[in-house]
Amino acid sequence: MATKANTIDLFSISTPQMRAFHLTWMAFFVCFFAWFACAPLMPIIKGEFGLTLAQVANINIAAVAITILVRLIVGPMCDRFGPRKAYTGLLLLGAIPVLGVAASQSYESFLFFRLGIGAVGASFVITQYHTSVMFSSKVVGTANAAAAGWGNAGGGAAQALMPLLVGALLMLGVSEAAGWRMALLVPGVLMLVMAGLYWKFTQDCPQGNYDDMRAAGIPIEGGKKGGWESFKAASANHRVWLLFVTYGACFGIEIFIHNIAAVYYVDHFKLTLKQAGMAAGSFGLLALFARALGGWVSDKMAMRGTINSRVTLLFVMMIGEGAGLLWFAKADSVTFAVIAMLVFGLFTHMACGATYALVPFVDSKALGGVAGIIGAGGNVGAVAAGFLMKGTGDIGQTLTILSGLVLLSALCAIAVRLSAAVDDRPVAVNDAVVINNAVA
Repeated sequence: MATKANTIDLFSISTPQMRAFHLTWMAFFVCFFAWFACAPLMPIIKGEFGLTLAQVANINIAAVAITILVRLIVGPMCDRFGPRKAYTGLLLLGAIPVLGVAASQSYESFLFFRLGIGAVGASFVITQYHTSVMFSSKVVGTANAAAAGWGNAGGGAAQALMPLLVGALLMLGVSEAAGWRMALLVPGVLMLVMAGLYWKFTQDCPQGNYDDMRAAGIPIEGGKKGGWESFKAASANHRVWLLFVTYGACFGIEIFIHNIAAVYYVDHFKLTLKQAGMAAGSFGLLALFARALGGWVSDKMAMRGTINSRVTLLFVMMIGEGAGLLWFAKADSVTFAVIAMLVFGLFTHMACGATYALVPFVDSKALGGVAGIIGAGGNVGAVAAGFLMKGTGDIGQTLTILSGLVLLSALCAIAVRLSAAVDDRPVAVNDAVVINNAVA
């Protein structure tokens, strides 16, 4: 019987595990590109629709608000229907508002479609679920973080490439009003293409697809409890809610920065749209290695210590993130602002990787529920940050307050600590089962 992979062979697609690994980060990349494609174009859109700062805040809140609900739903759906069906469906349905936003003619219609686009942010939960059921505890932290990090880079790519795409269209004689709309068609089409590839070339777990396995009487680890049961089991675990908070303080901040960075650089430092896009894009592109680094370090620390070594790493990353965010908020020149953003961005992405390096060990029998709830925490953090910005009316002041909240949330990371009797190091060469640490 096929088992979870103990290694990550990056240059292979010959196994179900590696096909899932590569296609899941690619799908995630496309989804995040689509999710954040509007953000670097907001200075243009803000001018066209005559948006106030409060309306921009509403749009940023809408972009992440619905993701909370969809992430809570899609995790248990992975347990029930399998990640292959869940991802394909999300890509197909998510493409509708992505394409629809290009047709917006008013603030209200733009807000509506931006709300719908937020659903594609739930792709993260499916990505983490799929890699968790495909890789053993020996490398699952690295696999989760690498797939999420490379996919996350789609947000940074959107920040850097969308202004360039609009610029190219303007050079071809397209008007600015038509240019940003034409540019936003690209991610929608990419999502439709990715849906076909995911359906054709992936399977739910090493043994096959959940429907076939259930029909053959083969037990399913990740989807053992089914949708609602998975959610109930996860929601009863206090460690899930502690990680919900910490993820809100790292991934939530990451989403918030994606949404406001371009506007902040244009308004505060008077950069051009292209300059602001490149500066903001550098933050997102850190995900190419930083999130994977957080998962890799977590795996290595756990191999040399215990599961609580993973917890300690998360705590340190949260402290670094909070301090770096305060530096960014107080930077008085664009040079120091970019340097500070890259420093706190490194800690932020690594904290995200360290969080999901812990997720497979919280309750492996309710993996979908655990992944969904903690993933939703990231969006709750982003929504809270959006409301905070709306309340203060000042991005710099908002960033300062957020830095203090991040430092406080580090205490939740320490509180996650598991029983010393629990050990997540690999117990066999073919580790087919992730140890269930929920009993601690």
